Amino acid sequence: MTISWYGHSCFKITNSGGHLTIITDPFDKSVGLNPPRGSADIITVSHEHYDHNNIKSFSGAPFIVNGPGEYEIKGVSIFGLNSFHDEKQGQERGLNAIYLIEIDEIRICHLGDFGQEKLTDEQLEEIGEVDILMIPVGGTYTISADEAVEIVEQIEPRLIVPMHYKIPGLKINIDGVDKFLKEMGLTQKPAVDKITLKKKDLANKEMEVAVMKP
Repeated sequence: MTISWYGHSCFKITNSGGHLTIITDPFDKSVGLNPPRGSADIITVSHEHYDHNNIKSFSGAPFIVNGPGEYEIKGVSIFGLNSFHDEKQGQERGLNAIYLIEIDEIRICHLGDFGQEKLTDEQLEEIGEVDILMIPVGGTYTISADEAVEIVEQIEPRLIVPMHYKIPGLKINIDGVDKFLKEMGLTQKPAVDKITLKKKDLANKEMEVAVMKP
């Protein structure tokens, strides 16, 4: 399984062999970045905001996952559950879907624009064990860096991939990744172009953070 990052909350996840592609939360050009394009088999949309739902930039007939429920598409298992986009039970920004994506026996949790101060016991139970956690860390519209650390401690994933933070060109005013790394007790890490993993690579793996290049 290989993961690439377009920026913001948009990842490209391909299975072993590269014949199946999942796109998460595609953004449009108004965010200041080049929108992701190409073909996809599956697109997940955490909520209907312009910086997360640009499905029209993809060709073909991808299966769109845009809300809670259980999905089985081409051997990929996806489970979506509701959360809030803010700390006021959705009164400011509405609902947000968390997605659990199981591909090549690896369990990925994409938190979307998660804005709650912490996960509820019910949400934690539904999320379960996580190999890779894609978590927003930029604050303002989502959880802040220190709140993100608390969510990490709740979930205890094997690999943490920060997202939804300030990068060059992004017009949305949010914090950079450095605050999150500092809260995690880490210095600035070299960014990687992609993450390639097999299930066996995660066995007995201690928790670590991977910063990605868009």
